[in-house]
Amino acid sequence: MRLTFLGASETVTGSKYLLETDTTRVLIDCGLFQGYKWLRERNWQPIPLGINEVDAVVLTHAHLDHSGYVPVLYAHGFRGPVYGHYGTLGLCQILWPDSGRIQEEDAKFYKKHKLSKHREPRPLYDEATADQALTLLRGVEYEEVFQIGDITLRLQPAGHILGAASIIAEHQGTRIGFSGDVGRPNDILMKPPKPLPEVDYLLLEATYGDRRHTDEDPWQQLADVVNETAAAGGVLMIPSFAVGRAQLLQHMLVTLMKEGRIPRLPMFLDSPMAISVSQLYDEQCDYHRLSDAQCDAMEGAVIYTHSVEESKAIAHQGAPHIIIAGSGMATGGRILHHFKHWLSDHRSTVLFSGHQAGGTRGAKMAQGVERIKLHGQWLPVKARIRQLDGLSGHADYAELGDWLKQSALPANTKVYLVHGEPDALEAMSDHLKQTTSYDVHVAAYRQVLHFNNDG
Repeated sequence: MRLTFLGASETVTGSKYLLETDTTRVLIDCGLFQGYKWLRERNWQPIPLGINEVDAVVLTHAHLDHSGYVPVLYAHGFRGPVYGHYGTLGLCQILWPDSGRIQEEDAKFYKKHKLSKHREPRPLYDEATADQALTLLRGVEYEEVFQIGDITLRLQPAGHILGAASIIAEHQGTRIGFSGDVGRPNDILMKPPKPLPEVDYLLLEATYGDRRHTDEDPWQQLADVVNETAAAGGVLMIPSFAVGRAQLLQHMLVTLMKEGRIPRLPMFLDSPMAISVSQLYDEQCDYHRLSDAQCDAMEGAVIYTHSVEESKAIAHQGAPHIIIAGSGMATGGRILHHFKHWLSDHRSTVLFSGHQAGGTRGAKMAQGVERIKLHGQWLPVKARIRQLDGLSGHADYAELGDWLKQSALPANTKVYLVHGEPDALEAMSDHLKQTTSYDVHVAAYRQVLHFNNDG
């Protein structure tokens, strides 16, 4: 058996791992590269190692950097099953078509305004292809054992977002664990990740391998930002990931208003995708911490803007008010149009509430740049830039260490660190080498591991 690292290696995006035996080929995760241009260009390169001809794909969760490359495989002839938890399937049904639609819209915009170096800019895939790829999805429940050729697999809860899972794959006595993105033990929205069983090899995420999450109260942090912006008479713009983060922010803002800790301001969820995801979370309360009543309270207090016309109308709203819109790293989506109206207003605030991958607009703004490029124009950044770190859906290095201690891993488990920026990977490696007896390595892009059949 062998494993090839085709993504999320030496970087935090593009999760893809090709697991092969003499008779079976399975792709664990199938994500898009995001962030730096040199990484995004990998999405356009020829399909690596014929992964459009694998027997099946198994997804840890639905985030596009883990699932969003499946429509590309479909466009190149892949027709095998794509397995994931039922929550993951529900989210993919929202995320993939939206991704295709945004790519189509961007291509049309770049063509119209001659912003592309290509004469006919085109999307990586369109909405129709994404819709067709959805027909490949096959749902499995947590702890359900299933077979792909001669590889046995099962999923177990990983926290993080709805449907997120760690994957345990086994072949002829060798067991490999794929952590996926691991959630936090005391997450406001999601239940904690389940400890791992005994495995011989573990691919472990290290997104926060060099950081501890703040001890500050995220509720108070959010309240302070809202009150600061409201007192200045500005607009609070929150670039948000549609999955998990948008739902958590709504819940927190509604709760803070109910408790009287912040004023009752008009709140807009300006993301059709985040609206659909919110409805899915409402339908699947068994997999997260919020009750039916809390989900209903969000829908009752937040103005959902579905259409482009409704989105544009927000610009006529008098300040102060709150806008939650995609995307979380300000790489696209409706938040960019709100930036055009309010980013140059010193009374307003941009609040980032999650990880900002290197090279994205969000990362640049968080670093304090004075201007950002938006649809071919350079806009001055005069609004306050704030960061809400306490809401991360990823465990930090100490929380990952505690999760591993709770797991049944043998002392000599071989651990390969993935899904992290270089500094985070190096720091996580140092931490594990100092605190455990695991055989720790940082996975390299296109590295191939060969496993003994006896583990």
